[in-house]
Amino acid sequence: MWHEQRLAADARGSGLPAGAASDVVEETFVLGGRTVRMLRPRDADAVLDDVLTEEDPADDRLPFWAELWPSGVALARALSGQPLAGRRLLELGCGLGLVSVTAALAGAGVLAADQSPEAAAFAAANAAHNGVGLQTAVCAFAQPGPLLAGAPWDLVVAADVLYEPGNVPELLWLLPRLVDDAGAVWLADPGRPMLERFLAGVDATGWRCETFLGDPDTVTIYRLWRRARSGPPVERDRTGG
Repeated sequence: MWHEQRLAADARGSGLPAGAASDVVEETFVLGGRTVRMLRPRDADAVLDDVLTEEDPADDRLPFWAELWPSGVALARALSGQPLAGRRLLELGCGLGLVSVTAALAGAGVLAADQSPEAAAFAAANAAHNGVGLQTAVCAFAQPGPLLAGAPWDLVVAADVLYEPGNVPELLWLLPRLVDDAGAVWLADPGRPMLERFLAGVDATGWRCETFLGDPDTVTIYRLWRRARSGPPVERDRTGG
């Protein structure tokens, strides 16, 4: 995998948000033999400054989506080698959309979800930038109507979503409702304080959990599936193929 940054094409008319978020650069990755070109704000701090000029902005307005975080890169790298063609994949907290775009390039049907409208706009723009299609949804974990409407998903993925205590009970309630016995959840985490609490909750639900290191090694990816199955079913379809 390698990275290159350069000025991207003019973002006007691309569907991207205005202000600092429309001043973008392109960052390039090679994942699973495919080149993935991601547009992102040039200056995430400037995007934050734009938000802070709003009158009493809510916490959910903070632009965590404006960077390509190590957990997302690690998860995209892990998924890039998987046989995803024909699978239905949901990404929770999609941010700029690197994981979702990588999955779409591998042939998955993808719904990229985030509570931020700006993130959803970037995910859609980055899919178009890479010549693939995906769907987007703007919703929080506590208001998952569009996510439940598409369930059960073959694979649910999320990168670095345990940064707030409130996300733990919401995800523990939500995840079992998004997949059935044929599905799985992949979650990448850099060691957030809430991780241990989340994993304890997962174990209490009766799910199996396996781990492997991502990239960089400070990121761990957790693969979760129901105990009724002998192993993570990413490589299997729902007819047992």
